[in-house]
Amino acid sequence: GALSKFPNPFNPETWLPYRLVTDSPVTFRIYNVQGQLTRELDVGLQKAGDYRTRSTAAYWDGRDQVGETVSSGVYFYTLQAGTFQANRRMLILK
Repeated sequence: GALSKFPNPFNPETWLPYRLVTDSPVTFRIYNVQGQLTRELDVGLQKAGDYRTRSTAAYWDGRDQVGETVSSGVYFYTLQAGTFQANRRMLILK
């Protein structure tokens, strides 16, 4: 499915929209430019459909696994939905 994001210019929080063709467990993994895992978002089992609005997209608060706010820069994320996987790039600005 097509992926985009809705950044908030005042906070490093981001919404990660996605679309599912079949019911699938959904996980987002966010990596820094060094390829290190910054955060894993386990969205859980989701029904087939569009999750493209701010109220339905996956939400990332801009924090890493230990709760620290990430620095500005380029990050990469992987959407894993069942056997489907997609990789995208995003820019976080504070």
